[in-house]
Amino acid sequence: MTDTRLKAWLGFHKLNPNASLRLLCFPYAGGSSQIYREWQKGFPSHIEVCAIQLPGRGHRLTEAPFTNVHELVKIAVEDLLPIIDRPFALFGHSMGALIAFEFAHLLREKRGIEPEHFLVSSRRAPHLPSDRITYNLPEAEFLAELSQLNGTPREVLEHPELMQLLMPLLRADFELIQTYKYTPRPPLNCPLTVIGGSEDDEVGDEKLAAWREHTTGHFSLQIIPGDHFFINTSRQHLLELLARRLANTMSKEKLS
Repeated sequence: MTDTRLKAWLGFHKLNPNASLRLLCFPYAGGSSQIYREWQKGFPSHIEVCAIQLPGRGHRLTEAPFTNVHELVKIAVEDLLPIIDRPFALFGHSMGALIAFEFAHLLREKRGIEPEHFLVSSRRAPHLPSDRITYNLPEAEFLAELSQLNGTPREVLEHPELMQLLMPLLRADFELIQTYKYTPRPPLNCPLTVIGGSEDDEVGDEKLAAWREHTTGHFSLQIIPGDHFFINTSRQHLLELLARRLANTMSKEKLS
C-alpha cells in the first residue's frame, strides 16, 4: 500500500502521531470531506478527526464514484489500514452511516478488529427495507427529489451548469444507497450511538432505534434539533455529543 493511496482518502490531512484515538468520518450523499473540515476544533487534541474523501469529489473529482457500497468498502479497508494502528471510532451521516457499517464489518471479518465506538446519524438501520428507487429518474423528477431533502442549497439547485457537474455524483451516491443489499451477520461488540434530527421526516425514531440489534454493547439513541441535515445546522450540539461519547468510551477503556 502506497502513501499515494492513503493520501487519496485523507487529502492534505497530516496524521497526529500523538493521537490516542482516531475518528474516521464518512460523508453523506453528494458530500465530501469538507463537511468535517472544522470538526477537529470540537475535540481534544488526543482525538484525531480523519475526514474520509470518497472518489468522485474534492481532490478525487476525476475518479469515478462508486455505485456499490461493498466494492467501495473493500478498497477503503485495505487503503486505510495504516491509520488503524491505534484505537479508532467510526462516524457516518446518512449514506456515510451505511458505508461505516459495512466498513466495520469487513474490517472485523478480514482483520479481526472493531472500532472502540460506532456512531451513526440520520440513517435507518441497515436491515430495514431499502429506499425508494430514485437514482434513475428523469432529470426533472430527480431534481425534485433532491429539493425535498434540503441537503442541496437552493442556489445550487437553481444553477443549471453546476447541477450538470454534480448530477453524475449524486446519481451514483443514490444508486449506492438504494441498491444496497443487507447481509445478516453477528452484531458488533462495541458501543453504538445513533443520532437523529427532531424534524427529520425521512428517518423517524423507530428506524433509528432499529440499529439496536446491531451491537451487543451499549446502545444509545439521541435526538437533537434539526431536520435530516442537522449535521450542518446543529453542528456544535452534535460535536459536543460525540465528544462526550468518545470521552466516556476512552475513560472506560483506561479502567478496564
